[in-house]
Amino acid sequence: MLLRSLPSFPPRFRSRAAGALTALLLPLAALVGLAAPAHAATSATATFTKTQDWGTGFGGQWTVKNTGTTALSSWTVEWDFPTGTAVTSAWDADVTNSGNHWTGKNKSYNGTLAPGASISFGFNGSGPGSPSGCKLNGASCDGGPSAPGDNPPSAPGTPTASGVTNTSVNLSWTAASDDHGVTNYDVLRNGAKVATVTGTTYTDSALSAGTDYSYTVQARDTAGQMGPVSGSTAVHTTGGSTDPGNPGTSGKVKLGYLTDWGTYERNYQVKNLVTSGSAAKINTINYAFGNVTGGKCAIGDAYADYQKTFTADTSVDGTADTWDQPVAGNINQLRELKKKYPNLKILWSFGGWTWSGGFGQAAQNPAAFAQSCYDLVKDPRWADVFDGIDIDWEYPNACGLSCDSSGPAALKNLTQALRAKFGSSALVTAATTADASPDGKITKTDYAGAAQYLDWYNVMTYDFFGGFSPQGPTAPHSPLTSYPGIPTAGFDSADAIAAFRAQGVPANKLLLGIGFYGRGWTGVTQDAPGGTATGPAPGTYEQGIEDYKVLKTTCPATGTVAGTAYAHCGTNWWSYDTPATIGSKMSWAKQQGLGGAFFWEFSGDTSNGELVTALSNGLG
Repeated sequence: MLLRSLPSFPPRFRSRAAGALTALLLPLAALVGLAAPAHAATSATATFTKTQDWGTGFGGQWTVKNTGTTALSSWTVEWDFPTGTAVTSAWDADVTNSGNHWTGKNKSYNGTLAPGASISFGFNGSGPGSPSGCKLNGASCDGGPSAPGDNPPSAPGTPTASGVTNTSVNLSWTAASDDHGVTNYDVLRNGAKVATVTGTTYTDSALSAGTDYSYTVQARDTAGQMGPVSGSTAVHTTGGSTDPGNPGTSGKVKLGYLTDWGTYERNYQVKNLVTSGSAAKINTINYAFGNVTGGKCAIGDAYADYQKTFTADTSVDGTADTWDQPVAGNINQLRELKKKYPNLKILWSFGGWTWSGGFGQAAQNPAAFAQSCYDLVKDPRWADVFDGIDIDWEYPNACGLSCDSSGPAALKNLTQALRAKFGSSALVTAATTADASPDGKITKTDYAGAAQYLDWYNVMTYDFFGGFSPQGPTAPHSPLTSYPGIPTAGFDSADAIAAFRAQGVPANKLLLGIGFYGRGWTGVTQDAPGGTATGPAPGTYEQGIEDYKVLKTTCPATGTVAGTAYAHCGTNWWSYDTPATIGSKMSWAKQQGLGGAFFWEFSGDTSNGELVTALSNGLG
């Protein structure tokens, strides 16, 4: 339930919703003081686990367990980090710090623990250190009133890989040490447990050919305490495609949206992907949008899709369309584009902000929906053009332009049906909200369950703030991280990605979203973010929004905040990404182990594709 009234977000170019509505992860820099300890908990334990390690940072988890015979009404975990190590975002606890001393206190919904019950809260951290000096409700974290007692085991040695095949790998590691003995080891693949073994070897034989994996190991002692995670080992299975244009088998996904309506007033044609050099720098295109109506996939704009004829000078191959050819329009131009760039993958995207309301009926019969989509995408007239399907259901089991009550399993059911129909060789993807609040859109849907049927999610990490709040305060619409004074805590890309990862979506199935446009206000006197306004700034096609290619010259950036640029020119204030900020965001995406990045959409870029170039070069 939202605690305050929020503005309605207008559809952008008939398409996008806001990337997020409410906040989950509190900006730690904005929180001060320590939570007061609750009553002494002599019959409870707190155990730390390093869930992931990506070199410059890590994922951490504390598990609080009531080992006594009476209920625990609240809990507070305290620990120390060495200098240079810090919590950057957290979930399921209010985490604060005073210098190197950190405190995690229960939320209102998870403070009570029955005898034998446990609760976990997680965080993303920076730096190489591990916690020390743990206290739970003012007492020892191992359940003793004051003495340390039984220590958790040490980290095992970094696993060594051998015997790598198309589908398997042999792993071995040196044993962990413990004051009372090690019972067994958990083997983690890409941060998720795949096996528990008593020895120091394991063979993983459930792999895919030509695929990258990361392995770590974690020891458990006789008291059930988990020690820290070992260092990670990267494994690339043999076989599979080495086609650099297939993001499912190698490299990072570099994806751009191409809109059907761009062919009209915007005059952005498929040929522009060639003349700008953009087609050579990406590996995936989402063609948007097909409609979702009557529980089925349907054509969105027949004229733009396959009826419009192109002249020789506007055609990709330099040949004019004829009036009677079976397929013209954007789809035929995309066919010509694939002839020039045979490794390029093209997905037909259905839904979007305006048409997401149609998915509710589709969820009532997933098999029928999947059949209709397959019949349309694989229509013999253009089956050679599309490599799969993307569904932009932007608010499953939540409210957006309309409200949906199809249930938390609806997206999973649809993606399962689509995967079953399209098969393993096709790409099946989905665009998602970035609403990471405790009661927000991500919590309404089983995104982790749906992820097993998808190649990736496009997380719409933009439109957090904008002129749809006419009086401001001014703020970047696509902040990478939180910052002091952010209008709504948690409205940033890092918190959104962390929320999906906390739910169990693998990092390599998450793409970071970039907007090739700015959002802005007018009537602003303050240069720095946080100023008041009188309304949305004027834009070429819509108030409060403007393409990057326009803003870079009419209102050049005057500063940066939270990883994105802002500009104050006259009384107008804009925020947008530049080649420099996109480069920084791509570095962050790689550090997080994300599957790549995507952008909305091609026509906002310059004629020489400078934003596409920055994204492509940044991902490598």
